[in-house]
This record gives sequence, structure tokens and C-alpha cells, in this order.
Amino acid sequence: MADEKPVILVLNGPNLNLLGLREPEIYGRDTLDDIAGKLEDRAQELGVSVDCRQSNHEGHLIDWLHEANARGAKAVILNPGGYTHTSVALHDAIKSITVPVIEVHLSNPHAREAFRHKSFVGQAAKGTIAGFGATGYLLALDAAVRI
Repeated sequence: MADEKPVILVLNGPNLNLLGLREPEIYGRDTLDDIAGKLEDRAQELGVSVDCRQSNHEGHLIDWLHEANARGAKAVILNPGGYTHTSVALHDAIKSITVPVIEVHLSNPHAREAFRHKSFVGQAAKGTIAGFGATGYLLALDAAVRI
């Protein structure tokens, strides 16, 4: 339909379902539902819609990236969690689609343990926003609308 709003898919990886409980000194006190609510409010202001999802399973994230491409999503905001540093499969999935992907992290991986400094996802993504807590998702949404 011509009057449908552009969709931005927001994908969250492993352990992000525990936001607000898990290491709040690092990840903040906002839950994933809190972040989704803020994104929905901002999306309405921007004239787009968001489809927020979370999975602890790498294959689900890959399937959703493929789905974003097939359904013509405007962009994908992806917080891959721990898969950031390990998943060549997510890297390849991002490279295989035409929808731009924005990587987002609540904390700044470069200010943390050395193993977190390499991002396979970031190497394939259009850009990365990190270190701004839940606000990073809103920054990513603003960027997704503009690209």
C-alpha cells in the first residue's frame, strides 16, 4: 500500500532480553521493552514504523536479516550482543542483503575487554553507534531514517 510507513527492523541478540537486570552498571536500567517503547514514540515522530525483535539464537537473527531484505525494510538496527565478536555468519548475512544495517551497542566495546574490540558485524554494517546507552538506539533510528 502506498500509505504504509517505511519499516525499520530492530534486532537484538543474545542476553539482551535481560536488560535492566544484567550488569546495569554497564548496560543501564532500561529494559528491552523500555527501549522499544522509546523507539516506537520516536518512529511515530519520524513517520516510520519499527519492528522490534530479540533472539538468543544466531539463526533467527540471520533469518530476520534476510526477511528485512525480502520485505523491503528501509534499514535494520542490530545489536548483536556477544555475536558481535564471534559471528562470521552474521557478517555474511549483512553482506548478502541490500538493506543498510546500523550496528548499535549500549556500552563502548573499545573501552572494555580486548576481545570485544573486534566486530565482525561492524565490518559489514553501514555504521556503528556505541557507548551512549539506550540513547544509541534513538541515534541509530535517526540515522536509519536519513540514509
